[in-house]
Amino acid sequence: MLVIGFPTGALQANCFVLAAGEGEPCVIIDPGQDAVEPIEQALRKHRLAPVAVLLTHGHFDHTFSVTPVCDGNDIPAYIHPDDVEMLSDPLKGVSRESAVFFGGNLEMREPNEVRELKDGTDLDLAGLKITVDHTPGHTGGSVMFRSGVQEGGRLVISGDTLFAGSIGRTDLPGGDHSRMLSSLQNKVLTLPDDTVVLPGHGQTTTIGRERATNPYLLQLQDAVPDAQAAPHRGL
Repeated sequence: MLVIGFPTGALQANCFVLAAGEGEPCVIIDPGQDAVEPIEQALRKHRLAPVAVLLTHGHFDHTFSVTPVCDGNDIPAYIHPDDVEMLSDPLKGVSRESAVFFGGNLEMREPNEVRELKDGTDLDLAGLKITVDHTPGHTGGSVMFRSGVQEGGRLVISGDTLFAGSIGRTDLPGGDHSRMLSSLQNKVLTLPDDTVVLPGHGQTTTIGRERATNPYLLQLQDAVPDAQAAPHRGL
């Protein structure tokens, strides 16, 4: 599998391009601010043809370029229905301070074609089998995407559900700390240790490393229910 990743915009949200190999169809995950040009460069360099954009959640640092990328390539965007409103109302999911920073106005619109993601769905895109896990907590419509083979090579694109050493904040509109803990318990801790984690911000990690060192996962494993979400580089 070919995996290309790079941070985008002021909040350094990670954008990923996944393909079976060079010269193949591909999917684009979380095209954030200023993502159009690096995406186009990656497509040219590796001779890739995009077939879809997948969104881990609706926050604008992960979705800002979704419409030009989708409409410019005549491809659909996939997002969980609980977050779809943020595609046309990006300030819906941000803090009051963030809204003030943008002058109370941040204009976006939905791509021409938007498709809904559902928990447990297996997507067959670009020659890749991608499983959708609904992981509410950071937002109501947060999801993770799993791909790869069963014996090694497992991959999860975790969005802002899980980071290296931390988890996504739950104090923004649509966030829910108890749902986050449930998502971590039922969708993250159940993954094999050798699963590579591509998070929404920051560096790559593995489930095994996070199981052993991430304080929030450690607290869950110790059955401490009141872990507090840590700040991170996202919204």
